[in-house]
Amino acid sequence: MIFTDDTTAALNFVAALADTVPEASESGEDELATTAQLNDLLDEWIYSGRRDGDPRELAEVVAARERLRALWALDRDDAVVEVNAILAESRAVPRLVRHDTLDWHIHATSLEAPLAERILVEAAMALVDVIRADETDRMRACAADDCTGIFLDLSKNGSRRFCSTRCGNRMAVRAYRARSTG
Repeated sequence: MIFTDDTTAALNFVAALADTVPEASESGEDELATTAQLNDLLDEWIYSGRRDGDPRELAEVVAARERLRALWALDRDDAVVEVNAILAESRAVPRLVRHDTLDWHIHATSLEAPLAERILVEAAMALVDVIRADETDRMRACAADDCTGIFLDLSKNGSRRFCSTRCGNRMAVRAYRARSTG
């Protein structure tokens, strides 16, 4: 395993959150347009802590989604600047916690902090591990020409190119058709 379980979970959550934009979602629509959709995403990823469930919280999470999508694309040194900014803005204080069915892992904000802040800080803490391990190249954008999805490449040889099997299959079909007609 390249990263700890909580780092991998946090980064995979960031990718799932980021891929709710219309250009990356399976539906082609904004899959984070309602508080119910946000709640479903949080439930799916077993995201603990405070949830207000109101339009303000949704707007803050949507803004966090955009910030994290931009952060995902930064080179290592620029990512450090953004990670440090997120941690400073939230006055993050890392500590070990154990809750629900999870064993000891790191939190750097209170479970009562606003949801968008918790999302940003958890992502930043996970990115600390990625940056320290010099593995930012594992944070990828989908190679499909019609997808803006992002993903964490945890393959052994770091060769994954697509955010989903669907994108990989679609691009393989296109390549096959191009060869067949050319």
